[in-house]
Amino acid sequence: MRRRDFNLFAAAAAGGFVLRPGLGFADGTCQSPYMVRIEGREQFVYVWTLGKEGVGDGQDKLVTVDLRDGSPTRGKIVDSLSVGGRNEAHHGGFTADRRHYWTGGLDTNRIFIFDVASDAGKPKLVKTIDSFVKDSGGVVGPPTFFALPGKMLTSGLSNDQDHGGRTAIVEYTDDGAQCLGTYWMPTADDMRGAVAVDGALADGYGYDLRARPDRNVMLTSSFTGWSNYMMDFGQMLQAPEAMKRFGNTVVQWDLHARQPRRVFNVPGAPLELRFAWGEGHNYAFTTSALTSAMWLIFEDDAGVWQAEKVADVGDPSKIPLPVDISIAADDQTLWVNTFMDGTTRLFDISDPHKPMMVYEKVIGPQVNMVSQSWDGKRVYFTTSLLGNWDKKAGDDVQFLKAYTWDGKELVEDFAIDFYAEGMGRAHMMNFGSAELFSA
Repeated sequence: MRRRDFNLFAAAAAGGFVLRPGLGFADGTCQSPYMVRIEGREQFVYVWTLGKEGVGDGQDKLVTVDLRDGSPTRGKIVDSLSVGGRNEAHHGGFTADRRHYWTGGLDTNRIFIFDVASDAGKPKLVKTIDSFVKDSGGVVGPPTFFALPGKMLTSGLSNDQDHGGRTAIVEYTDDGAQCLGTYWMPTADDMRGAVAVDGALADGYGYDLRARPDRNVMLTSSFTGWSNYMMDFGQMLQAPEAMKRFGNTVVQWDLHARQPRRVFNVPGAPLELRFAWGEGHNYAFTTSALTSAMWLIFEDDAGVWQAEKVADVGDPSKIPLPVDISIAADDQTLWVNTFMDGTTRLFDISDPHKPMMVYEKVIGPQVNMVSQSWDGKRVYFTTSLLGNWDKKAGDDVQFLKAYTWDGKELVEDFAIDFYAEGMGRAHMMNFGSAELFSA
């Protein structure tokens, strides 16, 4: 199935949840398959932004940038909505109907829900969840939001007992009114029915969350706990005990039962997970931040899921720190950003077991997130990793940059300096469109 068809398949499999199919090819490629797709070209990009003391109002905010062709404000900020204080803004995700956008703060554990349907160019904050830790039974740091029909799965990074890496997945109704359950990651002391593969040590850590509903498979990756991600990056690198507190696993779950099945050994803090969607493409990629490796999580000929290191990203000895990744809609290429050298690299993944780097470009002194349009012709980059991990002085640049991609070269379209605009540190990006909700 192509990804557009898979959206419809997933909707039907979920019990009659009807999506409005996309007619064009202009949506982010790394969303939940249950999600409504944008028709035509993306019109806005929402940037979930970390506040910085002395920059503008110093608060975290949702920043809206105009992407509409012919608009006099194209490539400019048209709205910003501050949420109060600095929460360590991180990731965000739409509900399955795409009418609401969830974002989280890793430090305060607050979750913010925005209405993006009433006016796509001017989102409204409609709900703030202040009870995440209590609701979940002690989970801390909500980084990832993954839409199911009528529900939202939220991964955690830490816990309120020791602020370490042990954590869980938390499930809410998609209006945020009710917490439906907490599913703790397997640990060596409590495997929760999972099996460790090839000597993997179940560490209980979590980070990203992605699913293939047609295979009834959900994957979670692992990062580190509050004690590390709120520590100054330079100090952490010099602290031997802190450097031991990183996850080294990817967990395969039964999506429908929310039950962990297999724990894979993926050393070095595997971060983002990205599934392929093409027919017979039963695999996902992740990259490990500390070991600079690309891993393939795949279903073998016997129907059993496995993990395999398939490539290095840059020179691992220099710890370039792979961060965000984005897979093309046709499953042929994968963008990989490395934070420390500010570089994006494009890998040919037509043979997923043998990725080959085919292009690289320095985006700036640091780079974190990457989002691409469905047709692959537009690629967007932002800079911030974590408030205490971003670079210092002149290397602490904070921007949104938009490029066109012709298959051979990234050509800059526009750039927005978020510090100069008083916005703060640019992090998560997701696309919006007013046409999606028009009559």
